[in-house]
Amino acid sequence: MIGMLRGKVWEIQSERLVIDVQGTGYLLTVPYGLLAKAHPGQELVVYTHVVMREDDLSLYGFSSFEEKQLFLQMLSVSGIGPKAAISLLSTFGAVQIESAIASENLSLLTKVPGIGKKTAQRLILELKEKFRGHNSLQAEGVSYSEPSTNTQSEALQTLLALGFGLDEARQTLGQVLKVGGELTTEEQVKKALRLLAPRS
Repeated sequence: MIGMLRGKVWEIQSERLVIDVQGTGYLLTVPYGLLAKAHPGQELVVYTHVVMREDDLSLYGFSSFEEKQLFLQMLSVSGIGPKAAISLLSTFGAVQIESAIASENLSLLTKVPGIGKKTAQRLILELKEKFRGHNSLQAEGVSYSEPSTNTQSEALQTLLALGFGLDEARQTLGQVLKVGGELTTEEQVKKALRLLAPRS
């Protein structure tokens, strides 16, 4: 089992990275946050999980061990597959997902494409007790009713709330971040809107 990879970014695709590890290219499906920060030639340490099915063998990558553990916890819930778990991690940060589940914030979880009401209810039912009083939530000062997140996730949520599609919003924010460097949430949203709706 492959638990971790250290290598250089060889190629960046829409939802995947190719990591060159001593001449071997590993294709990983990764959350948006990791994808947006990556650039060709960058050396990365990626925590990985292999999903094996009868007709598929896929490798998933994460920027931290904690993010990987959350992915595995979500996979343990009936009805949650790798695609849905990655979609959750791409839309919200790990801390915000844990906080939303712990606080039973159904409306937030169902904003994620592919996560319906019943699926969100199963996530809450099976995982809420694991995240209440979680050390990572306490350490970051996150309240259950008002979950925190990083600026990239906040900008993505804003664009989703404005009616843009998930893939469209992700790709546009990726362009903004690669050109603009460190930006506030408001700056990211403004620049993204200019790209999404250019004035004639």
